[in-house]
Amino acid sequence: MPRRSQAAGPQRAATVKDVAELAGVSTATVSRALSGLPGVREPLRGNVLDAARRLGYQPNRAARDLRARSNRTIGVLIPDIENPFFTSVVRGIEETLQATGYTLLLANYNEDPEREAAHLATFRAGGVGGLLFAASREPAPLYEQFADSGIPMVAVSRAHKKLRVDQVTVDNRDGAQNATAHLIGRGHKRIALITGPAELNTARERRLGYEDALREAGVAMDERMIVHCDFRQSSGHEAMLRLLGASLRPTAVFAASNLLTLGALQAIHESELDIPTQIAVIGFDEMAWAMSLRPPLTTVAQPALDVGRTAAELLLDRIRKPDQPRKQMVLETTLIVRASSGPVISARQR
Repeated sequence: MPRRSQAAGPQRAATVKDVAELAGVSTATVSRALSGLPGVREPLRGNVLDAARRLGYQPNRAARDLRARSNRTIGVLIPDIENPFFTSVVRGIEETLQATGYTLLLANYNEDPEREAAHLATFRAGGVGGLLFAASREPAPLYEQFADSGIPMVAVSRAHKKLRVDQVTVDNRDGAQNATAHLIGRGHKRIALITGPAELNTARERRLGYEDALREAGVAMDERMIVHCDFRQSSGHEAMLRLLGASLRPTAVFAASNLLTLGALQAIHESELDIPTQIAVIGFDEMAWAMSLRPPLTTVAQPALDVGRTAAELLLDRIRKPDQPRKQMVLETTLIVRASSGPVISARQR
């Protein structure tokens, strides 16, 4: 019985991977080159286009539409979603982006550089149209790859000296100086500072403001009164307990973030000390519950919503005009005086 000849089946359509192998590049480079996105220089782009033409590659329409939609997506990378400051920043970003048709894609790396790098890689692979970020103390090299690829970026709250990107911060130094000067004006000389990691500009600037106020008032600085730690409530608690356990404990404390303030307050209450008669307290960041405390909390208020809105506006402007000069916006803080910083103390109490 003669064998029946089989008709040749349809030829398999070329894929992005096929184009990448022929051109000797990654699939990500092929996608960027075929989509006309920045970051692929000649002659590499020409090689990709030539490989696609030789293979008869036809882009998948659904995938192309997905890429187009992804370019209307802005990646937002924050260090701690539980921090009320960053929650308000994200709200400001979202309000601004929604009015322009962009979608926010939020990622939280929980102060973990490895998670930070993983989120950045996901954003880059997904082809986001821009990135708003607050970097860790050990910023991932992927930030530089983002910048080199031409994706618009704005650093939020935490300045990034190595990257030539737009930035939005607050005047941390001035805010810390005003808080410390206020305590000095109340008669305090043993003023503790609990602040974040020295590698972060926010923590460094708040310490500098603290030192400025001491120097201008002629108050000697005591390194034993200064604690650098993570910007976490547990770290603030531990730092405050250590300060209260010292042979010469402080009469006042400036906790340089909202979560550090919560931790410090917890330690003070556990130690059964009265605020402000036995220890005065000022926190950095205004919080919704500040007025609900007994006594109400004196704070350095950051304009968190405006930080988010300004960052989003800078990013949208950068997307529209990619070659304009870099901008650095510094927003003002406000000292809100309440009962926790106390009345003027007598020389006998100091």
